[in-house]
Amino acid sequence: MSALMSMPIAHLPPPRVGKVREVFDLGDAVLIVATDRLSAYDVVMANGVPGKGILLNQLSAFWFDMFRDVCPNHVLSTDDRVIAEYVGTEEPRLRRRSTLARKARPLPIECVARGYITGSIYADYRREGPKVHGLSLPEGLVDGDRLPEVLFTPATKAQEGHDENLSWDQAVDLVGSETADQVRSWTLALYQRAAAYAEARGILLADTKFEFGETPDGLIWIDEALTPDSSRFWDAASYAPGQAQPSFDKQYVRDYLTSIGWDRRPPGPELPTEVIRATRQKYQEAYERLVGTRCELDADPL
Repeated sequence: MSALMSMPIAHLPPPRVGKVREVFDLGDAVLIVATDRLSAYDVVMANGVPGKGILLNQLSAFWFDMFRDVCPNHVLSTDDRVIAEYVGTEEPRLRRRSTLARKARPLPIECVARGYITGSIYADYRREGPKVHGLSLPEGLVDGDRLPEVLFTPATKAQEGHDENLSWDQAVDLVGSETADQVRSWTLALYQRAAAYAEARGILLADTKFEFGETPDGLIWIDEALTPDSSRFWDAASYAPGQAQPSFDKQYVRDYLTSIGWDRRPPGPELPTEVIRATRQKYQEAYERLVGTRCELDADPL
């Protein structure tokens, strides 16, 4: 099994290409294909992780289905037969990594929920103190501390460079108060239910991001759902604040990139085989612990 780095479909117009996903406009719907590309620090690496797109797509489908009572989402079908009939071609490379979805106009913000302080918000906290981005946090927090309440911390959706955290007022300026209130409510509800579910399976959901979009019928949840690409999943058994947490996300890749002194500028370097293998194992373990079944991938060529 080799990594799928792009997914051209001969009889369809060229897709809109994101860091990982390729989105084909089908007229009254879109086809979202999760490739095996891997990004870190908002830069796509030179090589991908075989089967990663399958894991991402299947895990997203699991969460979208589980939380369909919380808010409407974009999924029309993830059934390969339905998708093949709709697209008009039987393309083996599309199997298990494709979603037929409703069209929506994405909001210009990402909706981030944080149950623990780490990453960019911890860096801001250390630099600015407890009153950061309009929030009032306790003093003396260390990296990885559980927060007294879940935070909603919206961020920009940068087309180039890194996303930046926003205050509540800045988010309201971008999307309006009614929309901001709705997506904050959905974000916190989704996080709290997912975090409780994951913790019962030995995984802590440190933080995660959601995207929402506008349709003629109102707002819906779009993009991906609670994957290792969009979330920090920590192993509850070895959780210890004040240090780096063993995780089921891209932290292994980030640590490697730090070790080689990469400047975080494109192009992304080629990752060695052991990093690719370990990253896939992390993603697969997260899937299996959360879903409770194995996501079968082709024989590992690594």
